[in-house]
Amino acid sequence: QVQLVESGGGSVQAGGSLRLSCAGSGRTFSSYVVGWFRQAPGNEREFVAAINWSGHMTRYADSMKGRFTISRDNAKNTVYLQIDSLKPEDTAVYYCAADRIETLVSGSYEYEYWGQGTQVTVSS
Repeated sequence: QVQLVESGGGSVQAGGSLRLSCAGSGRTFSSYVVGWFRQAPGNEREFVAAINWSGHMTRYADSMKGRFTISRDNAKNTVYLQIDSLKPEDTAVYYCAADRIETLVSGSYEYEYWGQGTQVTVSS
C-alpha cells in the first residue's frame, strides 16, 4: 500500500512558476510509476506527465510538453512537477498517482493509488 500527499500548489500570476511535490510513503515507493493529472472545474481529469521508477524515463501529454517537467528523488520518496510560464488555463487541482506498472500509461484508471490533490490557481 502506498499513500501519496501532494503539496506546493497555490495562487500565482500568469508567467510565474510552481513546483509541486508528491511525497510517497513506504519503502517500495521508489519502484512505482508515478503520474501527474489535473482536473479543472467542469472538466475531466487529464493526464499531465508520468515518470518511471528510476526517473530515466518520462512521458508528457502533447499539450504539456515544454512547460512541465517531471522528476523524482527516490532518496526522499518524492516526485516533482515543475510548471513554468503558468497560464490561467493551468488552473486546476493537480493530483499525483502511483502504480506498480511497467509502462508510462496516461489513463487515470490505470493508477491504483491517488493523493488528495493540490490546488493551483493562476490569475491573469
